[in-house]
This record gives sequence, structure tokens and C-alpha cells, in this order.
Amino acid sequence: MTEHDPTVARIGPNSITRMAQALRHQHDEPLTTRIFEAAGLTDHLTHPPTTMVDERDVTALHRALREALSPEQAAAVSLEAGHLTGDYLLANRIPKPVQSILKLLPAGPSSRILLKAIERNAWTFTGSGQFQVSHRPNLTLTITNSPLCRDAQSAHPVCDYYAGTFQRLFQVLVHPETRVTETQCAAAGVAHCVFEVRWR
Repeated sequence: MTEHDPTVARIGPNSITRMAQALRHQHDEPLTTRIFEAAGLTDHLTHPPTTMVDERDVTALHRALREALSPEQAAAVSLEAGHLTGDYLLANRIPKPVQSILKLLPAGPSSRILLKAIERNAWTFTGSGQFQVSHRPNLTLTITNSPLCRDAQSAHPVCDYYAGTFQRLFQVLVHPETRVTETQCAAAGVAHCVFEVRWR
């Protein structure tokens, strides 16, 4: 685990704990341990964090995951971890009365209300990165300086954790057929990570 530096941005602990959960579900304990060891995060594995974590730990964990697994395997783990994070947020962070209202509204207004809440709390999952929403021509979510793919190089998008989290929230609260696809990723050499959100 990296030494705490108060000047470094911090991210919610789901970015660590749900990755461990997804790894254990899809693979096994020895591989999970090896990946956390490679990231220097064995303490996070034996003592799961319950408070905000150093964003460098998140970057290191995603890097170690991609180095240990095939691109398809790493994507599957990250996507499941994102789904699990979405489930946690639904169970613990988004008030049930608000969820009921969002589910009753048409998808358009519901999505705008949800996205306002996501924007307000973006610092909890982007760290020092920046989050933006665009509604035209299509609904897209943009993350600049994503901690998931910082300093990474890949021919394909690798921020499946974000895509999975967004997709689970939208499927439950906005429209059950929502699909979130990362169409651009900084790991492939572009300036931003861009996620397209569609439900029709």
C-alpha cells in the first residue's frame, strides 16, 4: 500500500473491495492474492478498506490486473466489480424514496436527475480526474485523467469498472435495457475516456 500523502486525491473503497470480490468470484484466492501483492496492496486484501483510499492504489490494482490476466479476463473482472459497486450504491448511498421517484419518471428526466447526483459525487470515483456529461448528440460521460488507465497503453478501452458501475445504476433507476460502452479510452492514446449511454 502506498504511503499516505495528503496532497494525493482519494477514491471510495469500493474501487478496491469490489475488485477483490469479483476476482475471487471469477478466479481463485491464490490469483487474487498474487494480483494484490503485485499492486503492493496485500494489506487492503487482508483488511478491506472502509474509508477513502489513495487513488494511486486504484491505479496500481488495475495495472496489476491487466498484467496478470488476458484483456478479456481483466475486462470481465472489472465489469463485475463495477456492477457490484453499483449494487452497493443502490443499497447504501442512494435513498430509497429517491430511487422510487427515478423509477417512476420517464427515462430522459430520470437520467438527468441521476447524472446531477453523479456529477456532485464524481470526486469519490475519479479522484484527481474530471467528470463531464454531454446530452448531445447522444448521452456521453467523459472522464479526463482516469485513474483506472493512468499511464496505461492498450489498443482497446480498459475502464470497464466505470462502465459497469454506470450501467448498473442506469439499468435499475432509468431504463432496464441501458447499455454503457466505453468508446474512447486514454489508454489508447486519446485525451479522454468517453462512455456512451443508450437505452433505445
